[in-house]
Amino acid sequence: MKDLKHFKKVADYHKLVSISPPEHPLISLIDYSQVRYPDNIETLKWKQDYYVIGLKRNIPYKLFYGQQQYDFDEGVMAFIAPDQIISVGDNPNIRAKEPTGWLLLIHPDFLWNTSLAESISKYDFFNYSVNESLFLSEKEEIMMEDLLKNIQREYQANIDKFSQQIIVSQLELLLNYANRFYERQFITRQKSNHQISEQLNKLLTDYFNNDDVIDKGLPTVSFVAEHINLSPNYLSNLLKSITGQSTQQHIHNKLIEKAKLKLSSTALSVSEIAYSLGFEQAASFSKLFKNKTEMSPLEFRKTYN
Repeated sequence: MKDLKHFKKVADYHKLVSISPPEHPLISLIDYSQVRYPDNIETLKWKQDYYVIGLKRNIPYKLFYGQQQYDFDEGVMAFIAPDQIISVGDNPNIRAKEPTGWLLLIHPDFLWNTSLAESISKYDFFNYSVNESLFLSEKEEIMMEDLLKNIQREYQANIDKFSQQIIVSQLELLLNYANRFYERQFITRQKSNHQISEQLNKLLTDYFNNDDVIDKGLPTVSFVAEHINLSPNYLSNLLKSITGQSTQQHIHNKLIEKAKLKLSSTALSVSEIAYSLGFEQAASFSKLFKNKTEMSPLEFRKTYN
């Protein structure tokens, strides 16, 4: 069992990895080549109250949060929101290579009364799993590193009334570029992404063809994402990119497809069909069906009589 620590301050992480205290109490850019975890790091895990943006290469550790892990063998970015449980382990794939990269730690208090105070939660990638990190081209990596260093230069300068807004502007630009680069990643990995779409289709087909659906109820986005080994946000954004529809819309489409088959080829009542598809109330089924087809279930059935 790993010991759970609670890192409330940016300085707590500095202390963990044996580097000098942060120059600013609420924001810090750390050179990853200077990071030295304690010898017992594999027995530790921690919950943190700050955001982390990592740009890493050749990192001799595996990073874990949730049930996922990622080996930072290549240049990637990861975005971690507060309240995640973090731990690290040895990465045997990396030997005798100098780790490089940057860790930006930002306490939510730094964003207070700025445009990012609320909008940062709208960047879905802070809730992606670790294995959904952002892979960067060399040009993209240089661009992101420049933005990180701009932030560092600003908080290292003499703090004045403009400092916070300038840093927030740079951070917002970095996050918007991350959105763009994730969209590029969805597109450039079309083959594997379309395989995920096919996997989703098979999962939903099997789900609605199984008699257990009566007991299990309607599939949720979280259920689907878990079975495809992706986070709910990443899966929905990926599907929107390649199909124009979210995970929830795909679930509804498969449900309506199955409902149409039952309405056109069986004598089951609308209530029986609703129940067989996992609905507790027939009225909820009828409302969804009409919303999707512009016909009630009975009106649709009459078109086949």
